Amino acid sequence: MPLVLHNTMGRKKEAFAPIDPTHVRMYVCGPTVYDAIHIGNARPIVVFDVLYRLLKHHYPRVTYVRNITDVDDKINARAQELGLDIRKLTEDTAARFHADVAALAALEPDVEPRATDHVPQMIAMIEKLIARGHAYEADGHVLFHVPSDPDYGCLSGRNRDEMIAGARVEVAPYKRDPADFVLWKPSPPELPGWDSPWGRGRPGWHVECSAMSEEYLGASFDIHGGGVDLVFPHHENEIAQSTGADPDGGFARVWVHNGYLMSEGEKMAKSLGNFYTVTDLLQEFPGEALRLALLETHYRKPLDFTRDGVDEARHKLNYFYKALLLARDTGVRPDPERPTPIQVVAALDEDINTPLAISRANEIAKDLHIANHMGRVRQQERASGDLLAAGNLLGLLQDDPVVWFKGISGYAAQRLPSLSQQGTNIETGGHAAQTLAPLSQRGTGSAPLTDEEIDTLIKERAEARAAKDFAEADRIRDELKKKGIVLEDRPDGTTDWRRE
Repeated sequence: MPLVLHNTMGRKKEAFAPIDPTHVRMYVCGPTVYDAIHIGNARPIVVFDVLYRLLKHHYPRVTYVRNITDVDDKINARAQELGLDIRKLTEDTAARFHADVAALAALEPDVEPRATDHVPQMIAMIEKLIARGHAYEADGHVLFHVPSDPDYGCLSGRNRDEMIAGARVEVAPYKRDPADFVLWKPSPPELPGWDSPWGRGRPGWHVECSAMSEEYLGASFDIHGGGVDLVFPHHENEIAQSTGADPDGGFARVWVHNGYLMSEGEKMAKSLGNFYTVTDLLQEFPGEALRLALLETHYRKPLDFTRDGVDEARHKLNYFYKALLLARDTGVRPDPERPTPIQVVAALDEDINTPLAISRANEIAKDLHIANHMGRVRQQERASGDLLAAGNLLGLLQDDPVVWFKGISGYAAQRLPSLSQQGTNIETGGHAAQTLAPLSQRGTGSAPLTDEEIDTLIKERAEARAAKDFAEADRIRDELKKKGIVLEDRPDGTTDWRRE
């Protein structure tokens, strides 16, 4: 079956047919780097990472562009609030963003353009719009004249009154029409600015994405993605700008939007105590658990993000990793030639149906558990290979199983040459690393144990057993179990431990 995607433009699912079958091109709106991303911002990062992986599975070449907005009024206001240099704020925030998305196992885009590096392209596009009668200069500003575009509103389907209300447009005497939006605005000396035919100024937010997508993907490309909150006015305005500047281009063929995110049953807000940044969540949960929690709801449906949901996702990952670990403990190595299971690919081909794909991966894990129990080596090899291949397409199971059960993110583990105290070597990689705190054991009424504390207790237990103080040894074992730590005991002693 072909890949099918829901196209917001037509409000229906369509078989995906790329402009060039040898080269698929996709643009997704990236962050405005003025603060840490929250879990709602993470949803499109994860959704479009899965789509990117799926496209790479089907096509020989994919170019994925995800921008960084580093010039914006929100950035200026945040820098002033914190008393920071604007460049310092954007660089630090971008670095935090990269660390967060790496922990979510998101692949790097092929191109990550920054708005401040593409102001000449924005100026050139604005000049085209003025020449074609779609834009005008007024009082130091350049504005797009919405009535000049008879197709304006084609993406959102809003009528004129809804568009004016929804855009929260600035009421300004220099506007020819209330719906007109800014392409260029003047900048005072204390704010970022660039020389232009209309004086020193800075670009409007909407024109940034139009110029950067054209620079790297051309006037026509296959997929434009983002959150549903961007349909209007941002994506609507992008269409008007890009088709106005190049009427023969066509801009994006398919528009894919992920649904809204709620938090603990309500709209996310700091005042409600349900505003979660990815950075903060990573202090409590591994990135893969956050990723799985985001993928367990279909991308177009509203998602209610809860901490309990992340706990459940972690337990599901435990089930997957346990199957892989048990197979490896019997000397089985996954078949590296196993293709991605067709049932998992078919689920994702049906409009990125990640809940169904995860369910099918769970069936594979169940088969692997049965094969482990029965000692069926060939079936273990096939099932473990299938499970890892399915995980790779979903961006899951990226950790070494031993590392996973230690409660350490695989991205942190890549900085460690080995877990020598456990006798397990972990190959290092090139991703950015970040050390995460051990997982919280909810409901215990006390802080989680660190790795060092666990190792100390295991040593004390070994000493108690050597002294034949079995009551003390059992007490330590039970204490660890209450904390969610399971010991791997063998006749020669405790050889390993894992977090449940």
